[in-house]
Amino acid sequence: MIIIEKIEGNVVTCSTANRVTDPLQLEWFETGKRLLRRYTMGGQEVALRFMREAPMLQQGDIVWMDDKKAIVISIVPAAAIVLKPATMNEMAVICYEIGNKHLPLFLEGNEVLVPFEEPLFRWLEAKGYKPVKAYRTLSNMLRSNIIPHEHGSSGSLFSKIMQLASK
Repeated sequence: MIIIEKIEGNVVTCSTANRVTDPLQLEWFETGKRLLRRYTMGGQEVALRFMREAPMLQQGDIVWMDDKKAIVISIVPAAAIVLKPATMNEMAVICYEIGNKHLPLFLEGNEVLVPFEEPLFRWLEAKGYKPVKAYRTLSNMLRSNIIPHEHGSSGSLFSKIMQLASK
C-alpha cells in the first residue's frame, strides 16, 4: 500500500512523461477528505492521509510519482445542475441563493454547477433561470462553502473545536 500525504503537482503543470498514468477515481464529494483508502484503476492500494487540512483535490492532481508510474486523480462525472447566468446580477443572485442553502458551488468557464437535487432544480426553473441537468466533472469548488458555520454570533461547537485544533 502507498500512503499519500501531499499533492506532487498537476498534469497541467507537471510532466508525467515516460511514466504510466494510474488513475485514482474519486467522487466529487471525496476530493476534500483528509483520510481515504482506495484502489487505483491499476489495482494499487493507496491511503490518502492529509494531516494538516483537507486538500481539495482537483482533476489531474498527481498524488504519487516515481520513475515508472504516476497516480493521478480522476474525478468521476456526476449528475449536476448547470446554469449559465446571462448577467452579473443573475450570477450574484444564483450564487447567493445556492450558497444560502449551504450547497457546494463549482465554476467552469461561464457556468455555475451544483450537484443535482430535484427540489433545487425545480426551484431554479420556477425562478426562470433555465437550469440543465447534465453529467459533469465537478472540480474547482468555491472554497466559501467548505467551512461549516452558523449565522449566530456564538459559533458552533465544531467551529470552536476547529479553531482550537488549528493552534
